Amino acid sequence: MNIKIGAGRLHGTVQMISSKSDVHRLLLAAALADGPTEILLNGTSEDIEATMLCLKALGSRVEKTEGGLRVVPIPPFQSSVAVLDCGESGSTLRFLLPVAGALGRNALFEGRGRLPQRPIGVLTGQMERHGCRFNGEHLPLEISGHLTGGVYELPGNISSQFITGLLFALPMLEEDSEIRLTTAVESQGYIQMTLHTLSRFGIAVEATEQGYFIKGGQKYHSPGVIQAAGDWSNAAFWLTAGAVGSEVTCRGLQMDSPQGDKAILPLLERFGAQITVDGDSVTAKGGKLKGCKIDASQIPDLVPILSVAAAMAEGDTYIFNAGRLRIKESDRLRAITDCLRRLGVDVEEEEEALLIHGGAKEPSYQEIHMDSYGDHRIVMSAAVAGAVMGQPLLIEGAEAVGKSYPGFFAEFIRLGGGADVL
Repeated sequence: MNIKIGAGRLHGTVQMISSKSDVHRLLLAAALADGPTEILLNGTSEDIEATMLCLKALGSRVEKTEGGLRVVPIPPFQSSVAVLDCGESGSTLRFLLPVAGALGRNALFEGRGRLPQRPIGVLTGQMERHGCRFNGEHLPLEISGHLTGGVYELPGNISSQFITGLLFALPMLEEDSEIRLTTAVESQGYIQMTLHTLSRFGIAVEATEQGYFIKGGQKYHSPGVIQAAGDWSNAAFWLTAGAVGSEVTCRGLQMDSPQGDKAILPLLERFGAQITVDGDSVTAKGGKLKGCKIDASQIPDLVPILSVAAAMAEGDTYIFNAGRLRIKESDRLRAITDCLRRLGVDVEEEEEALLIHGGAKEPSYQEIHMDSYGDHRIVMSAAVAGAVMGQPLLIEGAEAVGKSYPGFFAEFIRLGGGADVL
């Protein structure tokens, strides 16, 4: 699907969809619980659908209801080989690998897009040291054996999803376990989300100097009904649109959320935007934006849209500690550089950083063609950039937004953006 973006004054109010990251975790905990759970949520996505399908393959029943989803737990003692199609969802794959091992399920993991190339060796290597066997290093990948407790050593700067997967799996084992982190943790907010979900289902995890201690023999207890949180990661696109344009309000956001991407608020304020909070609503209003330095180690998913703010700000913005963006749905540092340069922005790409020379650019009024790189966050960032810069833009492969935010363009149009499907 190709979409033509025209100039548009993005202005108004958006009711935020449920957090993809939160729903992944709630689905998994519910499927491991001692009884059915109803998850109340607003909207779904391709990644969430992938997790639902995989849980069904493991024997869970996931049924759509008027208010969200009803999850019936995975039954015990299944001998069949489960085929788990993770789509393009890194969370689905990395969360469920240890869980399948803890359940003792033989399973075949499959995936598409860049998922087969995304790294999992650190995780599977530790699992092989604790009772599991794999028939290869990349998808499609078969797992057998049964995960055992003990000490798991992992770097904290490759993927927080490895840690999350183990945090879900290890409480179910008979033995106690410990996760020892050999480097500083990046994307700490996502681990905090996991710990929050576990506590809501009665699972206790103890933080240690080196990582986490997990008592064995624990049981997941269903809360019965649970509400999914609003999505700060996707709110960032609209709030940035308000910060570089006129004014946008996002509703349905929890100010006490453990989501790391809530950091969009102080980051936009650092640029010079005006941020107002009223209950579960947040409003971003444009001001005189100035470039700044941004450490991306804890907020990698915000970098694409923060790059748009940097392009519109006066002066230079340096985004560093961003090397992990090269192993996302696309090489995001390369994709961001390409997209901004096509829009006339001066960008210097480093191995783990971007230096963006900002300042409002005169639109060329000649339509620019841009590749989506198959990456949902690149598409959404490009659409916001094209609209606020007044630059006619054709985004090829714009259907990638379905991975996290299928309704993005409907909201984009409702807020005043021009978007025509070609």
